[in-house]
Amino acid sequence: MSNDYKSPGFKKLLDSLQQQSWELELIISGFAIFGLFTAYEPLRIGAENAQNNQQIYQFVLYLVAFIACSILLFNLLLHVILRGLWIGALGLRYVSGDIEFDKLKYSEKFKNYLKKKIVSFDRYIANLENYCSVLFAISFLLIFHVVAITLIILSIALVANFIIDNDHLPDWISSWVGIPLVLFICFGMLLAFIDFITQGILKRNKWVARLYFPFYWVFSFLTLSFLYRPLVYNFLDNRFGKRIIFLLTPIYIVILLLSGLEYRNSNYLNKEKNSSTIFANKENYMDMMTEDEDYPGEAVIPSKVITTSYLQVFMPYSENIEERIFAFEESLKPEEDRRGLASNNFSFNTNWSDKITSERQKDSIRKHYLSIFNETYFFKIDSLRIDSDFIITTNNKNHLGFETFLNLTMLSEGRHQLRVMRKRREKDSIVELIQESIPFWYFKD
Repeated sequence: MSNDYKSPGFKKLLDSLQQQSWELELIISGFAIFGLFTAYEPLRIGAENAQNNQQIYQFVLYLVAFIACSILLFNLLLHVILRGLWIGALGLRYVSGDIEFDKLKYSEKFKNYLKKKIVSFDRYIANLENYCSVLFAISFLLIFHVVAITLIILSIALVANFIIDNDHLPDWISSWVGIPLVLFICFGMLLAFIDFITQGILKRNKWVARLYFPFYWVFSFLTLSFLYRPLVYNFLDNRFGKRIIFLLTPIYIVILLLSGLEYRNSNYLNKEKNSSTIFANKENYMDMMTEDEDYPGEAVIPSKVITTSYLQVFMPYSENIEERIFAFEESLKPEEDRRGLASNNFSFNTNWSDKITSERQKDSIRKHYLSIFNETYFFKIDSLRIDSDFIITTNNKNHLGFETFLNLTMLSEGRHQLRVMRKRREKDSIVELIQESIPFWYFKD
């Protein structure tokens, strides 16, 4: 088979595949919908967990995958419905042929109106075919647009983090390279958005096109548009494709707005409120977090009702905790922040002696890290102050965090309030803040 796109044989092959493309569309849509439904919930939970863990890179990846999954699900489900309608229309045409308006015996007014609107059954089938084909193609094009927006935002973040806020680079590089780069990306993003919305208005005027071309050239690589550019311009030169794009845009906006709607049945009560002296949120009680997507609050105890002589307290780790420790004890802040993406598959340090020494140094720093954490946090049960004695551990859901056990033998039976307190340095003084406030009931077993 020749792959020369100019040869008559190749064009004949494409025409043949074009006629049978609906079969491939349905097969791909079916498998894709099954896979997307399977991945939808894990992606949502992964995004929420990454957000709770404050893992920004992982959160962005999960969020982009979740948005892409949602767009594909909506478009492919709509595509399958329209393809089913198209197949049904073909079957009905085989049985009934075209529409014979005279047999309906309608009045002239209705008959003329229907003839004008419907014209013929074959035209209706042809329109359905066009809608299905365009919708299937645009579904995957939209994913590229989501990726493009994500890459632009990541580019701004990377320039800001690694050039502007990089203490290891000279100030003149931050000022004269980083800031112009961010301005170039932001201004180029605005121009690309205007050009996209207006379907190429910046490319039409001779002088404007010359000014816009450098931005267009850079953004073609930045957004990977060179991979899907032919598909975009094939849509733009087709009136029917433009119509579909304009039709889908408000639908996506409506879906976005509807997804944020919720019914409020009280003026004062809210189930998402944080735990306090008058409210108990399930995120602070281990036995209430039964679902996989439930993520613990800043402090967790086993249950609302405690029958043992001790109280287990678990505090999940987050990057905020480490920032607070650095603010309290600046000597713990490393010269090079190792947080972020890293590979466990490759290591360039082959000297085992250096590795052992490095690990011993880390163990020493970890002990100091934990001692500062215990110095920073303490507890109050009602008015009774209790110092913390945390160790580092993971809970039954494999969440990394800090755990300790408080002695309750001095407490009377009934309701009590656990307050997780935190110390914070402010200039020359140390202030105490309530980090979490959790109600519980203590009854001796």
